[in-house]
Amino acid sequence: MSDIDARLTELEVRIAFVDDTVNALSSADAEIARRLDLLERAVRDLRSDLVNMRAGLGSDPATEPPPPHY
Repeated sequence: MSDIDARLTELEVRIAFVDDTVNALSSADAEIARRLDLLERAVRDLRSDLVNMRAGLGSDPATEPPPPHY
């Protein structure tokens, strides 16, 4: 095998590894994006629940007196 053939084979092997890595990272990125969407939705729901709970209790944080340690 000539030097050029050996170098070409080495480059093909490296490209195959790079290809596998890119595919793995792409899959991981998609999974992270999916999980982030779920977390953002959960935070939105929790904020909405908190606002509804505060409204139900009739307490407005802006009108509450400061805590005793102030």
